[in-house]
Amino acid sequence: MRQQHASLTTHSRRVATLVGAGLALCAGLAHAGATFTLGDDKSLTLGLGLKTSFISAEKGAANGSSRSKDFNVDSARIYLGASLSKMVKLTLNTEKDADDKIHILDAYGELQFAPEFNVAIGRTIVPSDRANLSGGYYIAPYEFPGVASQFYSKFASRDDGAVVWGKLAGGKFVYSGGAFKGRNRVAGGSNQSSSLLYAGRLAYAFWDAEPAPAYFTGSTYYGGVDVLTLGLVAQTQKDGVGSAAVRDDYTAYGVDLLMEKKLPGGVLTLEGAYSKYDFSTAAGLADVSSPGMQPGKSGLVVAAFLFPEKIGWGKLQPFARYQKFSSDVSSAGDVKQADLGLNYVIDGANTRIVADYRKLKAGGTSRDAFILGLQLQY
Repeated sequence: MRQQHASLTTHSRRVATLVGAGLALCAGLAHAGATFTLGDDKSLTLGLGLKTSFISAEKGAANGSSRSKDFNVDSARIYLGASLSKMVKLTLNTEKDADDKIHILDAYGELQFAPEFNVAIGRTIVPSDRANLSGGYYIAPYEFPGVASQFYSKFASRDDGAVVWGKLAGGKFVYSGGAFKGRNRVAGGSNQSSSLLYAGRLAYAFWDAEPAPAYFTGSTYYGGVDVLTLGLVAQTQKDGVGSAAVRDDYTAYGVDLLMEKKLPGGVLTLEGAYSKYDFSTAAGLADVSSPGMQPGKSGLVVAAFLFPEKIGWGKLQPFARYQKFSSDVSSAGDVKQADLGLNYVIDGANTRIVADYRKLKAGGTSRDAFILGLQLQY
């Protein structure tokens, strides 16, 4: 969660950190990688992911007044997947964080009993909103929507725990639910009793079933399917917010909707989301993991249009996004961010170039930034 009373500079840095984290989601959604067959029902798959950018941000330089001009490696990942049998799978993925440290992103074993019932145990994605289940690689803008999407995660929407998930009605109804270690399980934190965080999501596709694997999602499929999917999400944890002295239960819930439709003149994508974060202000201000976090509500709207004609290697996809977080208690006003950009889509989520103009307003001031990003996956 973000401090709503923080300066705009601090807020921007936190957005950048969430961007780096959000980029790491949904390994396996579109990239293929290389698969090595090792015997009957046994194989090993290797993949790679990279997001790198040039960002020029207003008053983002070290002197606090000049525009920054920075080249960044926002995400660098190694994907490893193994099939041990028809039923038993193993996933191990890594991710570079904002400090250039390599983290274990995913580390879980999976028992795939049937499309309708599967179990994943280890470090995996916490059931959450579409933004978290899509991540930075599978949304139209370059950056993860960290202003609006503030659901819990230990790192990059992951935590250690167990998830049960399945797909019913030909893949149109997707459910996921799990238990995780949760927030503030540290010395001085609110979770001295080791309470678990419980999270669940239900989604129904009124048109085509989404092709994303497991319980993950995408926020654009570049015209591969016609999508109209409604999702509901909830998370809760006893003593999930605050310190050992000042604590409260953590509750968050939301609804999201994605529509993507192939039209004679291209592919129209529309996305919307609403989320509510519910806990006491005193506990939020005393929070150990995220000091100064505040209860509130958030909204997100995204529109994109993919033109069918190829220009050189790829197609053009202009997009616009608006997100807002409204604190229940802050006197500093809402935090708002607007993005206007253009994707040059060469190979879906595997190869694209993104130009994005961003305007962020927080604490009574505003700053803009221009981002030119390159996304590659194998």
